[in-house]
Order: sequence, then C-alpha cells, then structure tokens
Amino acid sequence: MPLVHHMPIEIGFKHCDPAGIVFYPRYTEMLHDTVESWFNHGLKIGFNNLHMNRNLGIPMANLQVDFRIPSKLGDQLTSKLSVKRLGRSSMQMQVHLCGPDDAVRVEGRLTVVFADLEKISSVSIPEDIRALIEPYLDAEEA
Repeated sequence: MPLVHHMPIEIGFKHCDPAGIVFYPRYTEMLHDTVESWFNHGLKIGFNNLHMNRNLGIPMANLQVDFRIPSKLGDQLTSKLSVKRLGRSSMQMQVHLCGPDDAVRVEGRLTVVFADLEKISSVSIPEDIRALIEPYLDAEEA
C-alpha cells in the first residue's frame, strides 16, 4: 500500500462566502496547503529548505478540481494526498478533501514541475527527493 499524507482542515470564516459555504477559490489554497504540509511533515524536506537552501521550486503546471459536496463554516475536513505519476522533472498528485464521513467533497489533480529558481527552467527531480516521494506513489496508477 502506498503512503497517503493526511492533513486536518477546519473550515473557518476566512474560507466562506456570505452564505457560509466554502468559496471555491479557497479550495485551491487548501490543495496547496496540503502539498506544502506534505513537503514539510510527510517528506520532511521543508518548503523553506527547498526554496531558500536548495534553490528549487515546484510551480503548478496543471490543476484540475472537481467540486462534489459543499462544505460550510465549522466543518472538519481531512485532506489526503497521494502521488499518481512521478516523471523525470514533474509529479502528478491527487488530493481528496473529505468530510468526517470520509466522503470526497473536493478532488484535485495537481501536476507540479521541479524548477531551478535562478534559471526558471525545469530540472530532474533530485534523487534524494525522489526516494522520499516514491513510497507515496500509487503503483496501480503509475
């Protein structure tokens, strides 16, 4: 079984529109927060280390989001990240934002590209980082 990174999300006032439901752009922030959490706590690389010390970024190349069930102020969600494809310089992840009943409320498919921040060009995924990512790779989807 591949590893899955979990992150709790409490829906706060900042996420909601005047009707008290999550304003859809906030979901993209939650997807990014999940990726950042995974780098910081799952892979233990740290976004700060990746950007400031290793001069690497992971800009978004593609983002697809399906909105299935609305969430509202006070809801407790769990974000679940897995890796669907690991290429030479890019990686596709799937993130599910699930309610307490584990029903998927939002599904995101995110493709990021590893990039040299000075040259602003793609680079091969460093071997040490690739080794940390591989346990999260869903072999059935690869």
